[in-house]
Amino acid sequence: MATDHFELTGDGNVHDPERAIDDLIDALFDHIAATLREHALPGELLTAMRARHAELLAANAPMAVDEASRHNLRLTLAVVAAYEPLLPRLGRDAAFEAVRAALVEPLGPVLREGTLAMLDAASDPFSEMVELSKAQEEHAYGRTFTFERPVDDDREYLLEIHRCFYHDVLAANSAAELTPALCAFDTNWIEAIDPDRHGFRFERTTTIGLGGAHCPFRFIRTRPRESGDG
Repeated sequence: MATDHFELTGDGNVHDPERAIDDLIDALFDHIAATLREHALPGELLTAMRARHAELLAANAPMAVDEASRHNLRLTLAVVAAYEPLLPRLGRDAAFEAVRAALVEPLGPVLREGTLAMLDAASDPFSEMVELSKAQEEHAYGRTFTFERPVDDDREYLLEIHRCFYHDVLAANSAAELTPALCAFDTNWIEAIDPDRHGFRFERTTTIGLGGAHCPFRFIRTRPRESGDG
């Protein structure tokens, strides 16, 4: 797998978002293939999932209004396509856990290590993370997410997501219960933040997928900015 597709450019985008999503979807289905073997389910289900993914993309194409939403639509519908045939065979809890793990685990180490390297190299990790978040809000999420920033200063950055495209897509395809699996993907970068090491902490007390009215992403300095930081 070419994990270099996930390296960030200066504007917070990935070098090759098309290939990055391809890699992520391939990793998801590879992980699901192992789940099928673990539960002695027929391997042909994987082919059916891939075919279902194509059907869902065609049916939901109007939901994509920009490049970011096109990529996010592909990923979200891959999760749906994997979940649908597992649900009657494994039950809701086991099917959810299978797709959550398939989405979160394969590239988890790469994303955690990349985030950690970025923060370790930054003269001011808090500012670096806030700027990355803002860039991702624009380039990786686009017009199908709605963001508000009630606090944005040198001590705290509070980002509230009031519309989540992942949730919208899942709800439109009768799979809203999968939204927490998309939320869980963020743990890959959240776990790289070490308050003692990087001088800030991250809080997310709820999400839309967990029943919240919005998703609050809160970055808070835990020690003063050092003099001389850019």
